[in-house]
Amino acid sequence: MSPAAQRNRKVAVVGVSLSDCGRVDTATPYALHAQAARRALADSGLDRSVVDGFASAGLGTLAPVEVAEYLGLRPTWTDSTAVGGSTWEVMAAHAADAIAAGHARAVLLVYGSTARADIRAGRRTANLSFGARGPLQFEVPYGHTLVAKYAMAARRHMHEYGTTLEQLADIAVQARINAGHNPDAMFREPITVDDVLSGPMIADPFTKLHCCIRSDGGCAVLLAAEEYVPDTAKAPVWVLGSGTAVSHTTMSEWEDFTVSPAAASGRAAFARAGVRPSDIDVAELYDAFTYMTLVTLEDLGFCAKGEGGAFAAKGRLTRDGELPTNTDGGGLSACHPGMRGLFLLVEAVRQLRGEAGERQVRKAGGRLPELAVASGTGGWFCSAGTVVLGRG
Repeated sequence: MSPAAQRNRKVAVVGVSLSDCGRVDTATPYALHAQAARRALADSGLDRSVVDGFASAGLGTLAPVEVAEYLGLRPTWTDSTAVGGSTWEVMAAHAADAIAAGHARAVLLVYGSTARADIRAGRRTANLSFGARGPLQFEVPYGHTLVAKYAMAARRHMHEYGTTLEQLADIAVQARINAGHNPDAMFREPITVDDVLSGPMIADPFTKLHCCIRSDGGCAVLLAAEEYVPDTAKAPVWVLGSGTAVSHTTMSEWEDFTVSPAAASGRAAFARAGVRPSDIDVAELYDAFTYMTLVTLEDLGFCAKGEGGAFAAKGRLTRDGELPTNTDGGGLSACHPGMRGLFLLVEAVRQLRGEAGERQVRKAGGRLPELAVASGTGGWFCSAGTVVLGRG
């Protein structure tokens, strides 16, 4: 391919995989990275020598150069962006731009974490405050944890728009319904709205089932330039558009607790993809808390601001609903090993390929979905990354 053609290449996701997930007591984070990477490469059918780009980030000290060395890679393009749970959508946007511009052939995104096992073994404690450096030092003395910040935002949405606890709880119920179709989900037993409301309080108004689970696990995604697609083992899933945005880190600088940076990243992603929210068949949204799902649905334009509670009701988010969302069970029921953004891309690709098994979304006439959106959130709505993917 000529240099000029390389500067305007289409980019596809050509390989995805999960490592072992859920309860993984014996593996290290490095091992989970390696397991996911090997599986994604095998899924793609491409040789490792094609990979010249690498991106990773994680909780703890694992740096991309360390992980790349562990995997036996010598990349000439790297990314170590760290903006919380949205990191992976932001990295995917960076990687797609680099490939399209001819700066890389194929970029491997990989993540692995033993967040659950580390806490159980006493190797670290749960991170509920994200430290006290810089501007955060002015909030930490007042006891605001990550959970509490989301809880405050949820209360504001309830005050502004009349959103109810029952509506938020129903989002957890629907996530569990989806997890029931996923044999790899950590929790699959059905729950009810009453189960959610009556659970132990974590941070008012969030009870335990409003909050994501803590698991171990990893995953990997391989993106490649269009000229490698004929050599891949699976049908490509094309990156159609992406958007990124950051907002705040201190709550005092958050202009509106009911609006997330997904309002900006989603608007950009849909515009660049040339599609509308109403065109989307499957949505994979970061769901560390039920309120996160609700606000992201609003900010991506699936419904008007303040209407998220009513929009998500009546099973609309389940596999057979009008907007299947978090089809693997999400962070609320399936898997959440510290940062979940890359898992959203894996599930979106599997749905578009028709590889989701019992949880597979089908359109009228049994057709596979054509368009999916993956939107990650970092911090307490501090950052967002949105990627639109499509078949064909």
